Amino acid sequence: MEKRERILSLDVLRGADLFLLVGLQPVLLKILYALDIEFLNNTLLYQLDHAPWEGFQLWDLVMPLFLFMSGVTMPFSLPKYLELNGNKALWRRVIKRFVVLYVLGIFVQGNILALDPNAVYLYSNTLQAIAVGYLLTVPITIYLKRNWQIVSIISLLIIYTIPMTLFGDWSPQGNFGCLLDKLVLGRFRDMTTIGANGEIIFCSWFDYTYVWSSLTFCCTVAMGSLAGSLIKDSKDGNKTSCILLMLGMILVVVGLVWGQFQPIIKRLWTGSMTVFSGGLCFILLAAFYWWIDVKGNNKKVGWLQVYGCNAIVAYILGEKINFRSIPNSIFYGLEQYVGDAWYEVILTFSNYFIIFIILKILYRSKIFVKI
Repeated sequence: MEKRERILSLDVLRGADLFLLVGLQPVLLKILYALDIEFLNNTLLYQLDHAPWEGFQLWDLVMPLFLFMSGVTMPFSLPKYLELNGNKALWRRVIKRFVVLYVLGIFVQGNILALDPNAVYLYSNTLQAIAVGYLLTVPITIYLKRNWQIVSIISLLIIYTIPMTLFGDWSPQGNFGCLLDKLVLGRFRDMTTIGANGEIIFCSWFDYTYVWSSLTFCCTVAMGSLAGSLIKDSKDGNKTSCILLMLGMILVVVGLVWGQFQPIIKRLWTGSMTVFSGGLCFILLAAFYWWIDVKGNNKKVGWLQVYGCNAIVAYILGEKINFRSIPNSIFYGLEQYVGDAWYEVILTFSNYFIIFIILKILYRSKIFVKI
């Protein structure tokens, strides 16, 4: 791609998000468990997990950032593809990408090879949320000007909010999103089982929603698309960085204020959470874009590109492939000297280091898996 068409900071930011997911967080968790220091458990360990219900923690930003970044590239790739290949070819490509991402989501969810239809769930994964958000955002990016894109995002937030406010409450099992998921997905809702007499048994503690939250998934991706269009049209990198930063700060404040009336709940992807997390994504993109693309400080970020340039591979390897048997074979017998907890640290670190080596080999070989 031409230099203008490649946002190095996006690769690095995506890589940072992936590194947190399939490297830093799993290893840090094991280290913190081994140390068992109350102060660290109440601060850092607390931030490395999702908020139990209301509120927002560091780990709650990982998935919104994925969706946001999938939108940033859209103004660069979609209009150009439309111009060169036409509307029908564009939508064939969009549908193909949607299907592949969605099927990969089912694969990551697991249980496919069991050949048991009762163990397969249809809509329960980050990749599927990205697929749906991407599909819904394409017409917004392609056919609407920037002002109308903003209007469409606001409209979707309002549409999402009306039934969530009027029907049900904001409790884990009493909200409209949960009720709709049970109605639409039925047996195929995540953590759902079939009773002895064939009745559907919904898990009482599972509180993530997807069907109605698709609207706010789209809003997150569309906000990323807006950020990408600002960068694409930029004539002054410093000014664009400031605009992204200011937008991010405004969205954070709006999200916090809105959160007083509509709770910030990541598991429901509420409108307030969408706006608040979107603001944080704008701020992160502004910082990375200014530091790397505008100022050219890119000499020590190559290792993050290893993750960012093969994000799908990194995600699937980290979520589905277990390499622990290799270090377990090599370090067998060491457990008696270091203890169970620290031996877990060694195995976990080795597992994700092997993933990094695989990604590094792909990167050096210039093999980049794209969808």
